[in-house]
Amino acid sequence: MKVLCPREVPRGTPSVMGILNLTPDSFSDGGRWTDADAAIRHAFEMVDSGADIIDIGAESTRPGSVQVSADSELERLVPVLRELVPSLSVPVSVDTMKAEVAERCIDLGIDIVNDVYGLRDPRMAEVCAEGGVGVVIMHAEGVPGDFHGHTMEGAFKDSVRGFLCERVQVAIDAGVGKDRIILDPGIGFGKTPEQNSAMVDDMAFFSDGYPVLSAPSRKRFLSHRYPGMDPDDATVLAVLDSIRSGADMVRVHDVARTVDALVENGLRR
Repeated sequence: MKVLCPREVPRGTPSVMGILNLTPDSFSDGGRWTDADAAIRHAFEMVDSGADIIDIGAESTRPGSVQVSADSELERLVPVLRELVPSLSVPVSVDTMKAEVAERCIDLGIDIVNDVYGLRDPRMAEVCAEGGVGVVIMHAEGVPGDFHGHTMEGAFKDSVRGFLCERVQVAIDAGVGKDRIILDPGIGFGKTPEQNSAMVDDMAFFSDGYPVLSAPSRKRFLSHRYPGMDPDDATVLAVLDSIRSGADMVRVHDVARTVDALVENGLRR
């Protein structure tokens, strides 16, 4: 099994997770990589550009998205995973909230399950523990199909951190190793633009000793934080701000632009 961060880099050097959406309706690049051959080529291009992890998703969680069945997810995922898992030199992550999907993908050799629903599928923690994979535990306000219909109030950062701590304990109780847990406070999932910005500026707050993932790429709050800016340029700024505030990993669409910015700012060799 590939280690979660395959490059020998010093602590404080961020890992870059490249996004590969196999969905026809993702908010940014829906439909672009639905062809398996095109998706596979793009994965290799992202690795060549410096991606440390490839994160593959087959169900959109954009505003207004419709949930798909486990069978539909797997129909999109399996052909791509069969080709990529044995061929890529970096870990492969699958973005799913369904234990049934995660289990099949683990059988195909993936390294990480990226769960936007924070292991709330009753079997997810057990499946990840038995598979020995890494787990990204994300906070999302609301329920599948309605993540963007709610916003948080009050001391939202405390609520997010409390949720993550509780889900970490669920993972550990199920047998997931502490060294295989990554936390994602869930930028863009049930938070206001101001709350999303506040998280970008305080990523270390959510750590509790675990690596923290920031995923601001092309999200709507960027137009509030950086008015009038191209979404990918704004993403780069949010990535840099996230890293400076304590993020250990960033999840992005444009890997090449992100890696170039990290190098230019002395955050990566």
